[in-house]
Amino acid sequence: MKANDSWAIFKIMSEFVEGFEAMQRIRPCVSIFGSARTAPGAPEYKLAEEIAFLLTGHGYGVITGGGPGIMEAANKGAQRGGGTSVGLNIDLPFEQEPNPYIDKEKSINFDYFFVRKVMFIKYSQGFIVLPGGFGTIDELFEALTLIQTQKIARFPIILVGKTYWQGCSIGSSPPWGTSTTTSTPWTWNSSAGGQRRRSRGRHRQVLQQVHAEAELLRSAFNRRLLELLRAARPVPRAAREEASFAEGGPLAAA
Repeated sequence: MKANDSWAIFKIMSEFVEGFEAMQRIRPCVSIFGSARTAPGAPEYKLAEEIAFLLTGHGYGVITGGGPGIMEAANKGAQRGGGTSVGLNIDLPFEQEPNPYIDKEKSINFDYFFVRKVMFIKYSQGFIVLPGGFGTIDELFEALTLIQTQKIARFPIILVGKTYWQGCSIGSSPPWGTSTTTSTPWTWNSSAGGQRRRSRGRHRQVLQQVHAEAELLRSAFNRRLLELLRAARPVPRAAREEASFAEGGPLAAA
Protein backbone atom coordinates (compact mmCIF):
# COMPACT_ATOMS: atom_id res chain seq x y z
CA MET A 1 0.00 0.00 0.00
CA LYS A 2 1.38 3.40 -0.97
CA ALA A 3 1.85 6.10 1.64
CA ASN A 4 -0.77 8.37 0.08
CA ASP A 5 -3.27 5.48 0.12
CA SER A 6 -2.64 5.03 3.83
CA TRP A 7 -3.36 8.69 4.52
CA ALA A 8 -6.53 8.49 2.42
CA ILE A 9 -7.91 6.01 4.97
CA PHE A 10 -7.81 8.71 7.64
CA LYS A 11 -9.52 11.19 5.33
CA ILE A 12 -12.30 8.68 4.68
CA MET A 13 -12.65 7.98 8.41
CA SER A 14 -12.87 11.69 9.16
CA GLU A 15 -15.70 12.11 6.65
CA PHE A 16 -17.64 9.25 8.24
CA VAL A 17 -17.13 10.67 11.74
CA GLU A 18 -18.12 14.19 10.71
CA GLY A 19 -21.19 12.90 8.88
CA PHE A 20 -22.34 10.63 11.70
CA GLU A 21 -21.93 13.36 14.33
CA ALA A 22 -23.89 15.88 12.29
CA MET A 23 -26.64 13.56 11.08
CA GLN A 24 -27.40 11.77 14.34
CA ARG A 25 -28.95 14.95 15.73
CA ILE A 26 -31.52 15.47 12.96
CA ARG A 27 -35.19 14.53 13.12
CA PRO A 28 -36.64 11.76 10.88
CA CYS A 29 -36.08 12.73 7.24
CA VAL A 30 -36.93 11.76 3.68
CA SER A 31 -34.32 12.12 0.93
CA ILE A 32 -35.36 13.82 -2.30
CA PHE A 33 -33.27 13.32 -5.46
CA GLY A 34 -33.37 14.80 -8.94
CA SER A 35 -31.50 16.76 -11.58
CA ALA A 36 -29.14 19.56 -10.57
CA ARG A 37 -29.96 21.32 -13.85
CA THR A 38 -33.70 21.79 -13.40
CA ALA A 39 -34.57 25.48 -13.73
CA PRO A 40 -36.57 27.22 -10.96
CA GLY A 41 -39.53 27.77 -13.29
CA ALA A 42 -39.78 24.14 -14.39
CA PRO A 43 -42.77 22.01 -13.31
CA GLU A 44 -40.45 19.46 -11.67
CA TYR A 45 -38.89 22.22 -9.57
CA LYS A 46 -42.27 23.37 -8.30
CA LEU A 47 -43.34 19.77 -7.68
CA ALA A 48 -40.23 19.00 -5.62
CA GLU A 49 -40.77 22.13 -3.54
CA GLU A 50 -44.39 21.20 -2.87
CA ILE A 51 -43.55 17.60 -1.95
CA ALA A 52 -40.96 18.80 0.55
CA PHE A 53 -43.40 21.32 1.99
CA LEU A 54 -46.04 18.62 2.51
CA LEU A 55 -43.54 16.28 4.16
CA THR A 56 -42.55 18.91 6.71
CA GLY A 57 -46.21 19.36 7.55
CA HIS A 58 -46.24 15.75 8.76
CA GLY A 59 -43.13 16.01 10.90
CA TYR A 60 -40.46 14.94 8.41
CA GLY A 61 -37.31 16.78 7.46
CA VAL A 62 -35.74 16.71 4.00
CA ILE A 63 -32.27 15.57 2.92
CA THR A 64 -30.89 16.47 -0.51
CA GLY A 65 -27.56 16.54 -2.29
CA GLY A 66 -27.30 20.21 -1.35
CA GLY A 67 -26.92 21.53 -4.89
CA PRO A 68 -29.13 23.45 -7.34
CA GLY A 69 -32.14 22.26 -9.35
CA ILE A 70 -34.40 19.68 -7.72
CA MET A 71 -32.19 19.66 -4.63
CA GLU A 72 -32.60 23.39 -4.17
CA ALA A 73 -36.36 23.12 -4.67
CA ALA A 74 -36.67 20.43 -2.00
CA ASN A 75 -34.59 22.37 0.53
CA LYS A 76 -36.63 25.47 -0.25
CA GLY A 77 -39.89 23.63 0.36
CA ALA A 78 -38.59 22.23 3.64
CA GLN A 79 -37.59 25.67 4.88
CA ARG A 80 -40.91 27.12 3.78
CA GLY A 81 -42.68 24.51 5.86
CA GLY A 82 -40.49 25.16 8.89
CA GLY A 83 -38.93 21.68 8.74
CA THR A 84 -35.38 20.37 8.87
CA SER A 85 -33.47 21.09 5.64
CA VAL A 86 -30.24 19.10 5.20
CA GLY A 87 -27.75 19.31 2.33
CA LEU A 88 -25.09 16.65 1.72
CA ASN A 89 -22.91 18.44 -0.79
CA ILE A 90 -20.17 16.84 -2.89
CA ASP A 91 -16.97 18.62 -3.93
CA LEU A 92 -16.71 18.49 -7.74
CA PRO A 93 -14.41 20.29 -10.18
CA PHE A 94 -17.30 21.88 -12.12
CA GLU A 95 -20.16 22.02 -9.61
CA GLN A 96 -21.69 22.46 -7.10
CA GLU A 97 -22.15 25.24 -4.59
CA PRO A 98 -24.52 24.59 -1.67
CA ASN A 99 -27.93 26.13 -2.27
CA PRO A 100 -29.11 28.92 0.10
CA TYR A 101 -32.04 26.95 1.57
CA ILE A 102 -30.05 24.54 3.77
CA ASP A 103 -30.27 25.00 7.54
CA LYS A 104 -27.23 26.40 9.29
CA GLU A 105 -24.89 23.63 10.49
CA LYS A 106 -26.78 21.09 8.34
CA SER A 107 -24.73 21.64 5.19
CA ILE A 108 -22.04 18.94 5.04
CA ASN A 109 -19.37 18.66 2.34
CA PHE A 110 -17.95 15.34 1.15
CA ASP A 111 -15.04 14.38 -1.09
CA TYR A 112 -16.14 10.76 -1.45
CA PHE A 113 -19.38 9.73 -3.11
CA PHE A 114 -19.60 6.45 -1.22
CA VAL A 115 -19.41 8.17 2.20
CA ARG A 116 -22.13 10.57 1.13
CA LYS A 117 -24.36 7.71 -0.04
CA VAL A 118 -24.02 5.99 3.33
CA MET A 119 -25.46 9.13 4.96
CA PHE A 120 -28.41 9.15 2.56
CA ILE A 121 -29.19 5.50 3.27
CA LYS A 122 -28.61 5.47 7.01
CA TYR A 123 -30.55 8.61 7.94
CA SER A 124 -33.54 8.47 5.54
CA GLN A 125 -36.91 6.92 6.17
CA GLY A 126 -37.74 7.02 2.47
CA PHE A 127 -36.50 8.12 -0.97
CA ILE A 128 -38.45 10.33 -3.38
CA VAL A 129 -36.80 10.37 -6.82
CA LEU A 130 -37.66 12.92 -9.50
CA PRO A 131 -36.24 12.92 -13.04
CA GLY A 132 -32.46 13.26 -13.07
CA GLY A 133 -29.22 12.11 -14.61
CA PHE A 134 -26.47 9.62 -13.76
CA GLY A 135 -26.14 10.82 -10.16
CA THR A 136 -29.86 10.43 -9.48
CA ILE A 137 -29.96 6.97 -11.04
CA ASP A 138 -26.83 5.95 -9.11
CA GLU A 139 -28.44 6.89 -5.79
CA LEU A 140 -31.69 5.15 -6.72
CA PHE A 141 -30.11 1.86 -7.72
CA GLU A 142 -27.73 1.90 -4.77
CA ALA A 143 -30.78 1.81 -2.47
CA LEU A 144 -32.59 -0.79 -4.58
CA THR A 145 -29.53 -3.05 -4.60
CA LEU A 146 -29.08 -2.84 -0.84
CA ILE A 147 -32.76 -3.64 -0.27
CA GLN A 148 -32.78 -6.51 -2.77
CA THR A 149 -29.67 -8.06 -1.21
CA GLN A 150 -31.13 -7.53 2.29
CA LYS A 151 -28.21 -5.42 3.43
CA ILE A 152 -30.67 -2.84 4.75
CA ALA A 153 -34.30 -2.95 5.81
CA ARG A 154 -36.98 -2.08 3.26
CA PHE A 155 -38.18 1.50 3.11
CA PRO A 156 -40.39 3.48 0.69
CA ILE A 157 -38.88 4.49 -2.66
CA ILE A 158 -41.19 6.69 -4.74
CA LEU A 159 -40.45 7.53 -8.37
CA VAL A 160 -42.09 10.81 -9.43
CA GLY A 161 -42.82 11.35 -13.13
CA LYS A 162 -44.46 8.47 -14.97
CA THR A 163 -43.33 9.59 -18.41
CA TYR A 164 -39.69 9.67 -17.35
CA TRP A 165 -39.58 6.40 -15.38
CA GLN A 166 -42.00 4.11 -17.23
CA GLY A 167 -39.33 2.79 -19.60
CA CYS A 168 -37.12 1.63 -16.74
CA SER A 169 -37.43 -2.08 -15.94
CA ILE A 170 -36.39 -2.26 -12.29
CA GLY A 171 -35.89 -6.02 -12.40
CA SER A 172 -37.56 -9.42 -12.55
CA SER A 173 -38.18 -9.60 -8.80
CA PRO A 174 -38.47 -6.11 -7.29
CA PRO A 175 -37.79 -6.07 -3.53
CA TRP A 176 -41.29 -4.72 -2.82
CA GLY A 177 -42.97 -7.63 -4.62
CA THR A 178 -45.36 -5.75 -6.89
CA SER A 179 -44.54 -7.51 -10.14
CA THR A 180 -44.56 -11.07 -11.36
CA THR A 181 -42.68 -10.36 -14.59
CA THR A 182 -39.93 -12.93 -15.12
CA SER A 183 -38.33 -11.70 -18.33
CA THR A 184 -35.80 -8.91 -18.82
CA PRO A 185 -35.31 -6.61 -21.83
CA TRP A 186 -31.63 -7.52 -22.29
CA THR A 187 -29.53 -10.65 -22.55
CA TRP A 188 -25.77 -11.14 -22.36
CA ASN A 189 -23.82 -12.50 -25.33
CA SER A 190 -20.89 -14.05 -23.47
CA SER A 191 -19.10 -15.16 -26.63
CA ALA A 192 -19.00 -11.60 -27.94
CA GLY A 193 -18.37 -10.14 -24.49
CA GLY A 194 -21.18 -7.58 -24.83
CA GLN A 195 -24.88 -6.90 -24.68
CA ARG A 196 -27.43 -7.30 -27.48
CA ARG A 197 -31.12 -6.76 -27.96
CA ARG A 198 -33.50 -9.63 -28.45
CA SER A 199 -35.49 -10.02 -31.64
CA ARG A 200 -37.96 -7.28 -32.55
CA GLY A 201 -40.96 -9.38 -31.63
CA ARG A 202 -39.45 -10.32 -28.30
CA HIS A 203 -38.43 -6.73 -27.69
CA ARG A 204 -41.99 -5.48 -28.24
CA GLN A 205 -43.27 -8.11 -25.83
CA VAL A 206 -40.77 -7.05 -23.18
CA LEU A 207 -41.69 -3.37 -23.62
CA GLN A 208 -45.33 -4.22 -23.03
CA GLN A 209 -44.35 -6.07 -19.86
CA VAL A 210 -42.23 -3.13 -18.73
CA HIS A 211 -45.11 -0.73 -19.23
CA ALA A 212 -47.42 -3.00 -17.26
CA GLU A 213 -44.82 -3.25 -14.51
CA ALA A 214 -44.41 0.53 -14.41
CA GLU A 215 -48.15 0.92 -13.91
CA LEU A 216 -48.06 -1.53 -11.01
CA LEU A 217 -45.10 0.30 -9.50
CA ARG A 218 -46.79 3.67 -9.89
CA SER A 219 -49.88 2.46 -8.02
CA ALA A 220 -47.80 0.89 -5.26
CA PHE A 221 -45.61 3.98 -4.85
CA ASN A 222 -48.62 6.32 -4.80
CA ARG A 223 -50.26 4.24 -2.08
CA ARG A 224 -47.06 4.25 -0.05
CA LEU A 225 -46.62 8.00 -0.50
CA LEU A 226 -50.14 8.61 0.78
CA GLU A 227 -49.42 6.45 3.81
CA LEU A 228 -46.24 8.40 4.39
CA LEU A 229 -47.94 11.79 4.18
CA ARG A 230 -50.89 10.71 6.36
CA ALA A 231 -48.68 9.53 9.20
CA ALA A 232 -49.72 11.30 12.35
CA ARG A 233 -46.17 11.50 13.64
CA PRO A 234 -42.76 10.24 12.51
CA VAL A 235 -41.38 6.96 13.77
CA PRO A 236 -38.82 7.60 16.55
CA ARG A 237 -35.27 6.85 15.43
CA ALA A 238 -34.73 4.35 18.26
CA ALA A 239 -37.78 2.32 17.20
CA ARG A 240 -36.79 2.55 13.52
CA GLU A 241 -33.25 1.32 14.18
CA GLU A 242 -34.56 -1.50 16.39
CA ALA A 243 -36.92 -2.61 13.62
CA SER A 244 -34.16 -2.34 11.03
CA PHE A 245 -31.83 -4.49 13.14
CA ALA A 246 -34.59 -7.06 13.65
CA GLU A 247 -35.09 -7.29 9.88
CA GLY A 248 -31.40 -7.91 9.30
CA GLY A 249 -30.41 -4.41 8.20
CA PRO A 250 -26.94 -3.88 9.71
CA LEU A 251 -26.38 -0.59 7.91
CA ALA A 252 -29.64 0.98 9.08
CA ALA A 253 -29.00 -0.20 12.63
CA ALA A 254 -25.29 0.67 12.74
